[in-house]
Amino acid sequence: MLCLSLVAPPPMAPAGRRRRRRHPTSVTRRGQTLAALPCHCGRRHVIGASSAAALLPFLAPPSLAAPPVDPDVVLQRVHPSRPDWYEEFYASAMDQGMKSYEAEIAGYKVKLFSQLSPAGKNILELGVGTGPNFKYYASEDGVNVIGVDPNKHMENYARAAVVSAGLASSSFTFRRGVAEALPAEDNSMDVVVGTLVLCSVNNIDMALREIKRVLKPGGLYVFIEHVAAPDGTLLRLVQGALDPLQQFVADGCHLTRRTGQSIRDAGFSSLSLDGVRLSNAYIISPHVYGVACK
Repeated sequence: MLCLSLVAPPPMAPAGRRRRRRHPTSVTRRGQTLAALPCHCGRRHVIGASSAAALLPFLAPPSLAAPPVDPDVVLQRVHPSRPDWYEEFYASAMDQGMKSYEAEIAGYKVKLFSQLSPAGKNILELGVGTGPNFKYYASEDGVNVIGVDPNKHMENYARAAVVSAGLASSSFTFRRGVAEALPAEDNSMDVVVGTLVLCSVNNIDMALREIKRVLKPGGLYVFIEHVAAPDGTLLRLVQGALDPLQQFVADGCHLTRRTGQSIRDAGFSSLSLDGVRLSNAYIISPHVYGVACK
């Protein structure tokens, strides 16, 4: 491979002396010689000082911190606002349509939430939705819950659930946001809760990194997620066929994600993960649930 370098023209040969032969690959342009010279720099090319100057920002010491991510900017990029009628309809459908599911999953939620530490006062819930998990926080004294959801119409339903669960209204704060850029400080949460959330995030690995970022050392990530059925099964074939439709009608929900493996690969210090099949939700019946510790 050749690198191009710009050099000054050779000096004029003295009279009576034989002129040096110009390199056969060189090109003269307006008094300058553009010579093709062998390059020993591999696949990287630097053409002149201006190119080197352009690379300086990328050669900065790695210790320099990147500017903080703006959660509002990421929200608009990842999950821009849908039509108002759609978001209200979806919130209402979630409030009414998930009752049978919540009844069947209740036993597993009781098991999970019983593992919350008495010191776990600061809780961030991803995809808080209509607030079906608030009744499991009621036994915690002085709990503070930040509910994050991109749909602003979920707030009214969530606040009603806070009252129904017997929690103080002041203990709940609703924030529009997405899992890829959580509106919370580093190492600020005792617990992060996510139930049926990672199926619909835009970037599952980025969401898991954010969960770890906001958790305090030793903080807990409590999760329940539906996942892809095993390869080769009839259910997996059905999920693959219906996945595009599911994403369209269910606000980006994917049927074929291997969320359990993604959580295993996220680098938590410890992880308890189990699986279960639900009877009244055939398409999303395979579930994983558990607790991960930062």
